[in-house]
Amino acid sequence: MPKQKTHSGAKKRFRVTANGLYKRGHSAHSHLLTKKSRKRKRDLRSIEYIDETRSAEVKRLLPYK
Repeated sequence: MPKQKTHSGAKKRFRVTANGLYKRGHSAHSHLLTKKSRKRKRDLRSIEYIDETRSAEVKRLLPYK
């Protein structure tokens, strides 16, 4: 059986923690930052974890992580 391919977009966006959760960053924090409030930009810096309902989908995109 051939090897599975890792999704190129997903491998740039998600990291796996030691206990199997998937970390992700926030979007909208790369440009057009002058119109966003200081609080909004500060909240976009933090990381979040993928919800359990979406983790199966991310796991399928990243078979070797």
